[in-house]
Amino acid sequence: MTRTMLRAEGFTCPSCVTKIEKSLKTLPGVETAKVHFTTSKIEVDHDTDKTSADDLVAAVKKAGYTARASAF
Repeated sequence: MTRTMLRAEGFTCPSCVTKIEKSLKTLPGVETAKVHFTTSKIEVDHDTDKTSADDLVAAVKKAGYTARASAF
């Protein structure tokens, strides 16, 4: 299991958080997805053999938001 950190942009309300988390949790190998509203940080625990960081970014984009991989 790997923890990938993403930075998100474009969400402005707590309901956006739920939408992003649900989108990420539908991906294969994703164990947890936690969006931190105040810092725009997303933490995802996932199996990299099933879902890559690019897949995570694509899922956030599909939900209507922008995200990028982040070191923090």
